Amino acid sequence: MALRWVVFLLFVGRTGAVGNGQTLTVSERCMQDTNTFLWEINKDEPKEYAVLMFDAFGKLGSNVVGGNSNQPGLLQQCRSAHGPSFSGQYCQVFLRQGKVQYFVGICVPDSCEKDDVQTLVLHDQLQFNQMSLIPPLPSILVNQSTQEIIMTHCLSNKIAPDTSDITCLFVCCVMVAIPLAATLLTAMIRWQWKREVRPTVESSCLSAGLKLYGTLKTRSSSSSETNSSSSEENNSIHPTQTCSPQSRVYGCLQAFSIQNSSWSVYNTPTSTPVGGYASLNGIRVLSLLWIMCGHSAQFPVINSLDNYKNWRKTVESSPLYVLTISGPVFLAVDTFLLLGGLLSARSLLGSINKDEDKLSLSLVGNYLLKRITRIQPLHLFIMCLTIGLISLVKWGPYWFPFIDTVMDCKTYWWANLLLISNLLPVHEICIPWTWYLSLDFQCYATTPLLVYFYRLNKSVFMIVAAVLFLMTTVTSAVITAHLHLPVFQPSTMTSENYVLYYYVKPHTRYGPFLIGILTGIYLTTKKNPLLKQWWQAALGWFCCLSLLAVLVGLAYILKETPSNPSMPHALYQGLHRPLWALAVTWIILACEEGYGGFIKRFLSLTFWVPLSNISFACYLIHPVFIILYIGLQETPIHYTDINFMYLFFGHLVLTLAVSYVLTVLVEKPYLLLK
Repeated sequence: MALRWVVFLLFVGRTGAVGNGQTLTVSERCMQDTNTFLWEINKDEPKEYAVLMFDAFGKLGSNVVGGNSNQPGLLQQCRSAHGPSFSGQYCQVFLRQGKVQYFVGICVPDSCEKDDVQTLVLHDQLQFNQMSLIPPLPSILVNQSTQEIIMTHCLSNKIAPDTSDITCLFVCCVMVAIPLAATLLTAMIRWQWKREVRPTVESSCLSAGLKLYGTLKTRSSSSSETNSSSSEENNSIHPTQTCSPQSRVYGCLQAFSIQNSSWSVYNTPTSTPVGGYASLNGIRVLSLLWIMCGHSAQFPVINSLDNYKNWRKTVESSPLYVLTISGPVFLAVDTFLLLGGLLSARSLLGSINKDEDKLSLSLVGNYLLKRITRIQPLHLFIMCLTIGLISLVKWGPYWFPFIDTVMDCKTYWWANLLLISNLLPVHEICIPWTWYLSLDFQCYATTPLLVYFYRLNKSVFMIVAAVLFLMTTVTSAVITAHLHLPVFQPSTMTSENYVLYYYVKPHTRYGPFLIGILTGIYLTTKKNPLLKQWWQAALGWFCCLSLLAVLVGLAYILKETPSNPSMPHALYQGLHRPLWALAVTWIILACEEGYGGFIKRFLSLTFWVPLSNISFACYLIHPVFIILYIGLQETPIHYTDINFMYLFFGHLVLTLAVSYVLTVLVEKPYLLLK
């Protein structure tokens, strides 16, 4: 969740006005090469390298009033310039002029260090024909004419991964190599058995693998942010031990082989068993697409648009864009929390029934361990992959809003492993979008306690559930009123407290998960249908769809950040997420009880099953592609509807393709391993 210009708060060094007359302190080599470059560009016929370096400097463009204040220049052209004793080095000077903050790309000799460059700019030494190469914005556009340097940074031409980067890349290679090796060994063992014509041994030893393989045809393991509970609902298969000890090893090889893991992705059973909740696949995938659409639309506006103000004016003035505003977009996260609570309750109740109706500590421990082993392999892989990629990529001018991601990972990686990253300050979270995994696990850990109260005494259970619901609702409302929070996360992050104290915390986001637990318990234990008349279903659908529309519409009406404690904002913040979860709960109940109509048929299409099975990988990997795309740009992105639409579909296609590979190689093998 990088903030707009938050990098300034992290990297502020010496500050001062350009041309302030302080003592000039620059290394001799840097000063000599800089004078050579400046002398050359002021000649009547300068050499080619000097022309390239001069041309690579950022220049003021049009539409500054629309947000085009950054002047990135030309990074690659700067690096292609080679002088008599130096080459071009691309640096960025971050400036503040009145209320406008912007950066200018400059091209200086590579003999200059960052401090040298900042000193040269402070003393206004970079000039052409006695005019500054970094001129201030015209007074007609900005009231303040004095430039204040916030920081200077030079992008290295070299790739220099450190020990942690190499370690992360090694971990990624190992995690990919294991299933590839298992696939090869499995094929070789089968070929050898057939060659030696040992039908008895083959039949016995293959039984373990065949049983595991057979279960894939009926296994409906859903892989998304929250669907990991579903994989724990399946019966464990214990391979027969009728042959040599090698059968256990062969079973492990089968679990990691691509043949088996790829089959589980394409698992599309023609019939759904009772209680299979087929509609959840469509709900899960549509919610994921909504989140990906929001990320694709909002990440570029952090600092990569050349018409940011035009974008903001457009999306805030037209209700047609309301679904791309952060609040409504991330209601999909509450849908995932609902599904997570539902499936976790169902999974635990199913395990209790198999364990002679006992809720023992060992069962709870195994329940939580399955969850950890379910989410952590792919989580660890994505974390290592992100750290490794950031160290290997030659970033462009728009890298800086995301560099804190790798810095935080090298300091706070342990919080991700312990699944407590959302309890850290938001600017310290490694891979910010994985805060959800920590939140989901913390909510997931409460399921055994609530199920215990349910089995102990239903009245006590309802009291506990009501108190928890009231606490999370009131807490959200009080925090919103006290801190003057908006009801959605603005793309400009005008209120950092929104994320810091509200958005990622379990005590404010627990409501939808609690509703999911209640729904899961009801669906698992119900004996009679809830809906008995068609008019009940019709009334329920009317209320559900109306509530969904009102919740999204109110986010548009209340989009302004309040300057004082606001009762409407507080009430909306406290209630809108649980109410959204209740509306989605109705859709699930109506579909399960036969009142879903064409909506159930649509949500239950087998088309959704493979997409649902790779959705967990999609959620984890899609921000990496968005960040890579933005960070590699040398020029700003121009906002138009068609440009943003193509960005979304481009990210979507790439995400689906890579997510399938990651699901097969990294995620599924650990689900199939018994």
